[in-house]
This record gives sequence, structure tokens and C-alpha cells, in this order.
Amino acid sequence: MERGPARIDPAASLGDECEVQHVRGSGPGGQHRNKRQTGIRLTHRPSGVVVVATERRSQVQNHGAAMERLQARLIEKSRVQPERKPTRPGAGARRARLQAKRQRSDTKALRRRPSED
Repeated sequence: MERGPARIDPAASLGDECEVQHVRGSGPGGQHRNKRQTGIRLTHRPSGVVVVATERRSQVQNHGAAMERLQARLIEKSRVQPERKPTRPGAGARRARLQAKRQRSDTKALRRRPSED
């Protein structure tokens, strides 16, 4: 039986780079919410990205949700924006803009009081 290449769990290596803090969730819930620190705050040390998960009652589920959010945030942060090519308006667009400005100017000129000449 041959095995394929060893798979590396990205969440495990990502977890090594994170500082985990257990927090209490705020909001409604009273004693159920306040007696346990089920919320998780992950701080990714190399990038400084911080994510929080407090919506579930289980610390393990919140930890999983926080790891998913952290992975998504890091992927989004590492995405390279394509370079924008500066463009100029074409000749037709320039003509249309100047024609609209002339028309607007003529309309405003008709509203003025007549000169006393």
C-alpha cells in the first residue's frame, strides 16, 4: 500500500502562530453568557490580525469559527490588487461633455437679468 505525500494541516501551523485568549461574550444571556469564558480571541502575531468568535456556547466551536475567520482574513489580506491602468476619455466623450457644458451655460445665461447697455 503506497501513501501519497504527507498532508500538512494549515490550521495547525496557523494555530502555532496565534495567541489565543478566552473571553466572555457580551450582550444578552445573563448568567448563561457570563459564567463561562466561551468566546475566543485569536491574534495572528506575524500580521497583527485579530478575530473574535463569541456566538456559540461551546469554546471548541468558537475556536473553529475563529480559525476559519482568521484564514479568510489572511487570504483576503494577502490578495494582490491588480494595477490600474490610467485611461483618458475619448474624443467623442470630450465633445459630448463640452456640448453639455455649453448648453448648461446658455440655460443659465437666459436666467440672468438683462444688461443695461
